[in-house]
Parts: sequence; C-alpha cells; structure tokens
Amino acid sequence: MCGIVGIVGTGPVANRLHDALQRLEYRGYDSAGVATLEPDGTLVRRRAEGKLANLSARLEKDPLAGAIGIGHTRWATHGAPTEANAHPHMSASVAVVHNGIIENFAALRDELAATGYPARTETDTEIVTLSVTRELDRGATPGQAVAKVLPQLKGAFALAFLFRGFDDLLIAARQGSPLAIGHGRGEMFIGSDAFALAPFTAKITYLEEGDRAEIHRDGMTIFDVNGKPVDREQHLSAASALMVDKGNHRHFMSMEIDQQPEAVSHTLAHYLDMANNKVDLREQLPFDLAGPDRLTITACGTAFYAGLVAKYWFERYARLPVDVDVASEFRYREPPLEKGGVSLVISQSGETADTLAALRYARAAGQHVMAMVNVAESTIARESDVIFPTLCGPEIGVASTKAFTSQLAALGALVVAFGRARGHIKPRAEAKMVAALTGLPGALSEALKADGHIEAVARVLSRAGDVLYIGRGTAFPLALEGALKLKELSYIHAEAYPAGELKHGPIALIDEGMPVVVVATTDELMEKTISNMHEVAARGAKIILITDRQGAALAGNDVAEIIVVPRVDPFVAPIVNAVAVQLLAYHTAVHMGTDVDQPRNLAKSVTVE
Repeated sequence: MCGIVGIVGTGPVANRLHDALQRLEYRGYDSAGVATLEPDGTLVRRRAEGKLANLSARLEKDPLAGAIGIGHTRWATHGAPTEANAHPHMSASVAVVHNGIIENFAALRDELAATGYPARTETDTEIVTLSVTRELDRGATPGQAVAKVLPQLKGAFALAFLFRGFDDLLIAARQGSPLAIGHGRGEMFIGSDAFALAPFTAKITYLEEGDRAEIHRDGMTIFDVNGKPVDREQHLSAASALMVDKGNHRHFMSMEIDQQPEAVSHTLAHYLDMANNKVDLREQLPFDLAGPDRLTITACGTAFYAGLVAKYWFERYARLPVDVDVASEFRYREPPLEKGGVSLVISQSGETADTLAALRYARAAGQHVMAMVNVAESTIARESDVIFPTLCGPEIGVASTKAFTSQLAALGALVVAFGRARGHIKPRAEAKMVAALTGLPGALSEALKADGHIEAVARVLSRAGDVLYIGRGTAFPLALEGALKLKELSYIHAEAYPAGELKHGPIALIDEGMPVVVVATTDELMEKTISNMHEVAARGAKIILITDRQGAALAGNDVAEIIVVPRVDPFVAPIVNAVAVQLLAYHTAVHMGTDVDQPRNLAKSVTVE
C-alpha cells in the first residue's frame, strides 16, 4: 500500500509533501520521492532509497521551489527498491506516482518500445509515464492523454500526474486503489487517505471506482469511468494522528472490504518478483525449503480457515503433507512433533493467546517456527524464527476481511516457494501461478462490483433463522469462513459442511425455504458440487450460488440467486470468493441493524484463553 500525496499550492510544496508522506509511513515503504514543477516550468524530482529521513536530507541539500507537486512512498513490486526504481517516474513532460499493480505492463512495455519509447527501469509505473508521454507528443492535452491511457491499463491502481508547463493542474485517477481529494483555501490536495491530508484540510472528496479528476487551485472536475463529468459528495473527515477515519464508508468493515485490492497488492509485493513471474522470498530461513517432511499449521478463527486453504495448496502443489489445528486444541492435545520439523502459526494481531501458546509448544519440541502476522513488533513475531508479514495496514473491524485475503495471498506465495524447492513446481508452472497471484488486485476490484446485487440478496438472507454453507476443495474453507462471518455479524445460526458430506447427516437439516449458500469454483470438482446443490434444492432449499460466469451457466434452474465473481485460476479462487462471502455477511448484518464493526461478545485480538 504505497502512499500518494499531491498539492496544488501557493508557495513551495516539497516540505509539505514530505510531511504528508510521513503520515503514510504506517502503510510500509522502502523508498520515497517528490517531484515539483519549478518556477521555470520544468519538472524536477528528488528520490531516495530507504526511510524518509534520507529523502529529507536530499531535500535539505538540494531544495525544490515549486508550488505544485506530487510525492510517493514506494513498496517495491516490479523492480528492486533502488533510487532508479523509486517514484515519481518522469519524462520531460510528465511525472507520475502510482499505487497498485499494472498487470499487463509487459505487453505495454514491448508495444511502447516498438514505437520509440523504451523503458529504462524495471517498474510497471514507468509504462504509465511513457504511455502518457507518447500521447502528449502526439498533440494531446494532459486530460486527453490520461483519458486515452487509463483504459489500456489492466489491474488495480491509483495514479497522480504532474505536467510540465501546467502550474495549476494535477490529474488523479483510481481503479481499485483509493484516492482522496482535499479542499483548501486557494489550494487543493491529493492523498491515498485522509490521514495524509489531515494537517491541511478536513474537507475531503473520495474518488469512486473508475473516476478521474482534474484538480486546480480553485477546485476540480471529476469524470466517471465513461468520461462524463460527475459530482461527488464532500465529507468532513475525522482523521487525525490518533484517530482512524472511515472515509465515505458507513462502517470500518465496509472500508476494509474495499481496501482488499490494495492490501493484497501490498502483500504480494513483498513476496513476488512480478517482472520475472517468480516468487522471491526476502526472509532468511533457518532450514532448507526442500527439507521438511511435514508442515504443522496452527491458528484461530478466520486465520485457521486461511490455514485450511493452505493445506489444500501445500499438499496439491508442493506435495508437502500438512496438519492444521485450531490453536486452542493443539497445545492440550500434546501432538508429537519431530525435532527439526517446521511449524507455521498465523495471527493477524500477533498477540492471540492460544496461537502464542501453540508457538511455544512447537518451539519446546525443537521445531523451526514460522509466523505469519500483520504486526511485525508483536509477541508472536518476536518469538518466531522467521516472520512472513501480511502488509494490509491496520484492520479496525472485529470481523477480519483484508487480513484474511492478505494471509491467503502470502500463503499462496509460500506454497509456490516450497513447491519449487521440492521440485514439484517447474518454472512454467511457477510463472503461471505467480501470474494468477499478480492478477488478484484486479480480480478483487472486479468482484467488489457485485456489491449492489449482494446487498439485495442479503435482504432475503436477513429473514432466515438458519443458514447452511457448502463447498468442495478450497471452497469448503471459504464456506466455513462465510458461516463464521454470518454468525459473528448478524447472529444468525449458520453451519458449513463439505458438500460431499451432506448425505452423511447434514441434509437432515434442510427444510422448505432454508437458505443454502453454495461456494463453487469452476474446476474439476464443479460437476460434483452442482450435483450436491441439486440434492438440497430437491428438498426445498433456497440456493444462493457464489461462482463465476461459467459456473453460473452450469447451475440450472434450481438456483434462487447467483452471485457472480470473476473467473480466475482455481489456485487463487478462494481469495476472490472471500469478497462475496464477506459482503453477504456484512449486508445481512446491516439490514438487521447489528453492530457490524464491534459485534457483541467479540474482541479484535483475543489475548486471553
């Protein structure tokens, strides 16, 4: 989750850009930079590897005088965290900062090179810079150039543009990654979120999906995805240094669901070499990835379901046997663990008491302990041999959303690394799996477009007393997650089962009108899932099917509602399906009037047994 800031000001803006970037440090970064339009009309930038202190020193030694500029904190995706790859990326005519992933950057890079615009860095962002430069060279205005380029970009991204010779114009655009516009007195601002803009203004307008804004000192014009001018509501932000702001969302959970394309993008950036379609683990491991004969995973709640998905992945793709345990049972069962073996504990907070106890049990047994956490300074992180971070930023809503999908993204990368080391994932297969992971931010952004339909489906679900969830393969843990989300948010009784187990007992629960949520990925198990779905439909159940368009075509006439998610490689389908089960639970709870962000009897971090 790189940070973007921009200012159309009345005096030098470089130091103010730097101060705004400091407020975005919580998002994580490995380089930073600013660019301004200097009084002589030229674009100038300052960049530095590492922390903002290095950029500050650069600006102190070589200051900038421009009254309009953009800034960026970068978490490396395409290309190493070097000064050359740091943002802003710039030609003589435009400077660009970018958050997200351009999935089709390789094809665009080759096409640009063929027309005389070769890339000089490893980044996907430079492709945007070169594409806009080419349009400007062909005679387009800045607004026309950006409008021409945006539809060519595939993925989830936020962008800000600064142009040579235009001292009263910034252009901002978003697709899948958030951007906020701040309103000042005789000046305007751009920020990745309201935190960055809090010292400047409390008046915020949030760009909506597909929006493009042309920003001037005295205001702005926003264009929607179809290029039509639109009005967006102005909000009074509560953001401060000590307070998290919901932006234009009704609840933190809604905001965090919408942040998933960006959160997953940020997490994947840590694990993938996207330029070469490879997994590139930065962590120094105390063991050889090819060595373990078995992996033990322990976690609680939603993190446990992430571990269940990982079990399917590790065993299928890496051919590594996996034991997955609920942490609260694991330590008291006293399972025998091989000395020198490997355990993985998963916890969003890094403070979960039962998971910490499981970690200490594994360590006492002589195991190498890996931890997947979102808080690098947590107890679990400190007591582990190696940390695999999920870099999704603060999660306020008690019901985990972006932490879950970020865990799955990180686990997916680990599976590829283990499988490659064990000789079961060859280079071509690795490239395909990494491409599937790289495409996730765009797919998640697309999945979020079903929000309105899911809200209507949830209105019906909110009247149910009991709900059944079913799925096969990796869809089964997603069914478990969906049932958990519905229980904890709406207080409706919900259960989940493997679809193939219905005839072994659970089908007795089915009666007329009972909602059954079917999570179905179009894979080799789809036919069997459809068969199980028809079994419950024949007993009067009301079927709500979560699947892609191909699955929807196979569903038949027994389905009351179909929630369509993007078609993706079955490997990453659980991550995309997660959006649908989250939104279904969220909207059901909203219709019922429960406290979505703080459900009764629950806490965000369970630090006692």
